Formats: sequence, C-alpha cells, structure tokens
Amino acid sequence: MIKRGNPLFINFGELPLKQGVQKVPQIWMTYREVAEMLGCDADAARATTIQRELDRKKSRDGLTRVKLDPELTARFISMIRNADAALNQAVQELRNMHEMMARRARSGGHSTIYDDGGFAVSG
Repeated sequence: MIKRGNPLFINFGELPLKQGVQKVPQIWMTYREVAEMLGCDADAARATTIQRELDRKKSRDGLTRVKLDPELTARFISMIRNADAALNQAVQELRNMHEMMARRARSGGHSTIYDDGGFAVSG
C-alpha cells in the first residue's frame, strides 16, 4: 500500500486537447512503489513498465522513476482515495467550493462571508 511520505513525485504537464490545453498530473514512482501498487515484486513492476513503454528517468537520489500512464494513474488515484477518508472528504469539499465559485463568477453575483454554508467567498 502506498503510504504518505513516500518519495513520490507529482508534476503537472500539459495535454493538448481540441479546445486548448489541459493540465494533467504526471505521477512518477519508483519500481518498488509501482510494485506495491500492483501487488508484485520490483522486478515484475520493472518488466511491466518496460512493456508499457513508460517514460523513465534516474533521479538525483539514484533511484529510477517511471511516469505512470493514464490507466496506472487512475489506479493510483483510486488507491489513495480509498486509503484516507479525510482526504477524500477534503477533495470533495474543494470541488464543491470550486463549483460554487464558478457559478458565482458566471452569474456575476457577490457573496458575503456568511453565504454558502459559512465559507468566506469574495465575488
């Protein structure tokens, strides 16, 4: 199981889309971390990453890290969501806040600190 504090690198790259550019997470993991996620040993994880032709690079700490493809990224995100209910709740609250602020911005409305469940919102 991936635990907090592991030397996991998450960068944000750009993915060209028909309507512009979207930021997508780039998750880089060591073979050991991939192995933990897949439930296999590090050698099998290395073979899997080679077979999938994932990008690899040697980090300054001497460990090789691989960039997860969309399927493995989804698996990783699913794992961490299921691992921490408090994190899951915080992510959902951030999404709710983002949606609320986007609605306000589209409507041109203003709010006070007491609007929307007590969240401080400026508009």
